Amino acid sequence: MFADYHVHTEFSDDSVYPMEQVIKDAIDMQMDEICFTDHVDYGIKNDWGSSHPMKYRGNRPLANVNYPVYVSKITELQSKYGTQIRIKMGLEFGVQTHTIAQYESLFAKYPFDFIILSIHQVDDKEFWTQDFQEGKSQKEYNERYYEEMLNVVKSYQDYSVLGHLDLLPRYDLNGVYPFEKVAPIIREILQIVIQNGKGLEINTSYPRYGLQDSTPSADILKLYRELGGKIITLGSDSHKPDQLGTYINEGKQVLKNLGFPYFCTYDNMQPIYHVL
Repeated sequence: MFADYHVHTEFSDDSVYPMEQVIKDAIDMQMDEICFTDHVDYGIKNDWGSSHPMKYRGNRPLANVNYPVYVSKITELQSKYGTQIRIKMGLEFGVQTHTIAQYESLFAKYPFDFIILSIHQVDDKEFWTQDFQEGKSQKEYNERYYEEMLNVVKSYQDYSVLGHLDLLPRYDLNGVYPFEKVAPIIREILQIVIQNGKGLEINTSYPRYGLQDSTPSADILKLYRELGGKIITLGSDSHKPDQLGTYINEGKQVLKNLGFPYFCTYDNMQPIYHVL
């Protein structure tokens, strides 16, 4: 079973990969199932048609997914290619505590199969630009990141899996912060995720960023399993053709090595288990 559950397209502000071409490429690589998870980041991006003026990054609109067009396009591709590949509709929600109500409203409008909950910003400051880290010690920005994640999962449940849980190592100029220093708060986060019937993803983009550990780390995955966690999806976090479907098999091997028996796909927000 070959499935990629973290895929970005032209509907994300940071990709120009045409959605139909993604499907054609996935079929060529004999993928069984794909889930589109384009970006929504309230707090730093506006919706199409919003009363707020459009922001731009360079000459590209800094906007969330154009939802009606997105849903229509996925429906069209499901009809056109459904005999060759299963196509699921998802989004990646970059949630912050002060934007929860906007995500609750959006989730209620469309029949999603799958939602990734990611913490992409804190206090409307992004990690990849170093805006969030600026002026803080490594201890301060790591602890603040996990505090925000904890507060979100305490208050929000319209999601399937927690995306790239330890995202900061991608962008931490000071190196990887020791797991043991944040283990207590990560334990609390995982306990809530499990209690609410949610899961984690293995984000298989970690080799692209030169990381020596998986995302999330083996320590986090071990703790998740020890606490009774079972739901795991795998996604490439692809934004262009040479990233689609990459390192999914390696991610499965990470799970096998840690004693996980299954990985999951989703239908109508319900996990489906597949033997590794």
